[in-house]
Amino acid sequence: MWTQSLFSRFQTNRMFSVLCCMAFLCAAAIPELQAQRRFDQSKELGLALGTGYYLGDLNPRKHLGGRLNAGVGAYYRHNFTSRISLRANFFRGQIEAWDAESSDAWQQNRNLHFRNEISELSALIEVNYLEHRMGNPGDRFTAFLFTGIAAYNHMPEALVDGIWIPLQPLGTEGQGTTWGESRGLKPYATGGVSVPFGFGFKANIGPFMALCFDWAVRKTWTDYLDDVSGSYADALVLQQENGELAMDLADQSLLQLGGDSNQAGMQRGDPGRSDTYGFLSMSISFRISKKPTTCWVQPS
Repeated sequence: MWTQSLFSRFQTNRMFSVLCCMAFLCAAAIPELQAQRRFDQSKELGLALGTGYYLGDLNPRKHLGGRLNAGVGAYYRHNFTSRISLRANFFRGQIEAWDAESSDAWQQNRNLHFRNEISELSALIEVNYLEHRMGNPGDRFTAFLFTGIAAYNHMPEALVDGIWIPLQPLGTEGQGTTWGESRGLKPYATGGVSVPFGFGFKANIGPFMALCFDWAVRKTWTDYLDDVSGSYADALVLQQENGELAMDLADQSLLQLGGDSNQAGMQRGDPGRSDTYGFLSMSISFRISKKPTTCWVQPS
């Protein structure tokens, strides 16, 4: 697993490098805000359709890996200038992955799976590469970068006899048991804060509508989007204190390592790597301020 650890450190460094670049772009655009006597401000409402995915123990490397499911969202965008916007964004999407569909033999033998419905509310700063005003014939298209802060909630589930069962209350790695307490394990939170960063494209499709595509990943501080993090719990303790279902869902290995049906303390996941989730979406936004006939170019 040392290769995964190196990959994780590379991913983290790359994430923070991108954030620093975005912060620089935002800082460089501030003089434009200060220099204008009158802002070409406008407001938009948008509806989005897309999908979600994640990077973690069941999908360690592949962006847009795992099973992709439909997600929906909506947003309000305030354009302070033709370059800088603030977006209040809501998106609800599902991430899902199965060890059985991995090309890695160790994962196939582990044989875990999950799905997780994530609801996110975020505040995002967008910086356009080119000037863009909805409805202006001269500003038809631009790419943009964005970053911000988000709050999300989640609940990983596993499929049992056609029914999806919430996993966090079961404490599948020993949370909530005497075995887990002796190792400092507590039930993980089903909500948290993440840092989104990504890029997108906007294109006018009329005097008051625009088409938008964006793709962003979210840096989190949890390793439990997939309910997998550290080691197998003691199966007997898990059965006695959290129930038969918790024991069954904690260890679904096809072949127990060492031939022992109780794999207590053996590796189940990579605790040194936090999970990441992402949303890919396409949306249509509608201008809710300024008439289409309004002149966008303001005198200095």
